[in-house]
Amino acid sequence: MLTIAMNGTKHLVLNRRKFLGIAAGLVAAGVIPRNALALAAPYSFKQGAYDITVVSDGTLTLPFSVVSPDAKPEDLAKLLGAAAQGDKAQFEASPLLLKSGSDVVLLDTGAGGNFGPTMGKIAESLKAAGTEAGAVTKVIYTHAHPDHLWGTLGADGKSVFPNASFHVAEAEWNFWVTPDLASKMPKDMEGMVKTTQSQLAAIKDKVAMFKSGAEVLPGINVLDTAGHTPGHVSFELAGGDGLIITGDAITNPQVFFAHPDWKFGFDADPATAIANRKKLLDMASTEKKKLLGYHWPYPGIGMAEAKDGAYVYVPVN
Repeated sequence: MLTIAMNGTKHLVLNRRKFLGIAAGLVAAGVIPRNALALAAPYSFKQGAYDITVVSDGTLTLPFSVVSPDAKPEDLAKLLGAAAQGDKAQFEASPLLLKSGSDVVLLDTGAGGNFGPTMGKIAESLKAAGTEAGAVTKVIYTHAHPDHLWGTLGADGKSVFPNASFHVAEAEWNFWVTPDLASKMPKDMEGMVKTTQSQLAAIKDKVAMFKSGAEVLPGINVLDTAGHTPGHVSFELAGGDGLIITGDAITNPQVFFAHPDWKFGFDADPATAIANRKKLLDMASTEKKKLLGYHWPYPGIGMAEAKDGAYVYVPVN
């Protein structure tokens, strides 16, 4: 920490890490927009046996019609605050780095080079957290949508994480690897399905399956939050009152805490997604568990407080 003198008065000058940490808190509170920063600094904390670092793959922008087809644009703009950009919303993409003993675990891999230029920043963010991709021992996925999976392979088609094993929910894997899946999807989704299948095919020899209700790693339990995709999962980490890593079960806290019964445009089974979203929010608010969301305002950690039949999002930094 440095000080400088101006007109005889000492002024505090924050180092870059401290500045970005404070700025991240202001972003989470909606005071300043995320795009006021470049790449968010890694955000670290302890949960049970794990040292956790929130890293950034960058940001993506979604039209209001995807954020919630049920909502009026003016209502979404009000709820989203600084994240709203005209009739679109800026969402974070924040994989997690977990360390315990000799394990270096990455939870979701981001989008790779497919959503540039605002995404595909995972390698840079890992380096900022003091970790190289080659050090990752395990990759665990919440689900196989492009912004969570496609960072698995590089432009050369080879794994970005050559020393890692890969862990996927059995129901999610079985859905995506169905041979004729692309022909069953809407025409504009065929390319996405085929690319996802190629990513999964490239890691199939190093994949381990798990089921909901299992312990994917010591102290990390798998929660069934299907609906966003057929095999979508969230994770609950032991320690304190617990931490739930939601993945895309709750894609935006400002919108879906206040209106948990609204649809999200990319949910495959909206009714199931809504039911599981409500279940997570009820559990988190009743048991005072922290929540961490992949697309939430950086660094994405908060609490749910029940109010008037819905919930209020309270950021935790």
